[in-house]
Amino acid sequence: MDSRSIETLLKEVREGRTPVNDALDRLRDLPFEDIGFAKVDHHRALRTGMPEVIFSAGKTVEQVAQIFARMSQHGGNVLATRATNEMFLAVQAVEPRAEFHETARAITLTQSSDVPQGKGTIVVVCAGTSDLPVAEEAVVTARLMGNTVELIADVGVAGIHRLLAQKSSLQSARVLIVCAGMEGALPTVVGGLVNAPVLAVPTSIGYGASFGGVAALLGMLNTCSPNVSVVNIDNGFGAACIASLINRL
Repeated sequence: MDSRSIETLLKEVREGRTPVNDALDRLRDLPFEDIGFAKVDHHRALRTGMPEVIFSAGKTVEQVAQIFARMSQHGGNVLATRATNEMFLAVQAVEPRAEFHETARAITLTQSSDVPQGKGTIVVVCAGTSDLPVAEEAVVTARLMGNTVELIADVGVAGIHRLLAQKSSLQSARVLIVCAGMEGALPTVVGGLVNAPVLAVPTSIGYGASFGGVAALLGMLNTCSPNVSVVNIDNGFGAACIASLINRL
């Protein structure tokens, strides 16, 4: 529940279209709903402009399904990240409208258009096909949060001509998310081509000396492009949230 939905509810009560008791029922679970193993934060969108998202890793199939069902009942869009197909089948049993994005490892429910809209395009770039799960997580998240999103895949620095062929799309972006593993050089190169914020996402892709993404993380933190900022390893979701906030300004 966000500020717009609360404002709409209060207007309905004032105009007599919604009884006071019904309004109380809809507000009852603010700021959170305690379901024992989780306290579902229905108030987060009102505080931060973004709803709570389910991080599925480490949760049981039943826990993900129950949290998803409770969130969907409040009428907003719902996102579960790092989800498995087994989790999706359990969610689908309680919410048939849910969709599974296999590459992104995400489950979504789109049931509300009443979300803040981004002012421009968020361009998500990934260095290699192996980085696609992280990039797709960013794409799914950003779209659900009201943004126009373009994905440019497999344009790593080992074949720089592939990236330069996308120069027009890169320079049209209001915000960019760049995902790369190995040595993590791509965000710095992209940052040198555009006049927009670049959110760098190190991925855990690479051989042994990449240390599960640590090498890419350190390389991105040492970028010489001043418009590049860095999120945690494999955190496509976090990058998309920040990009969404920027794109609303």
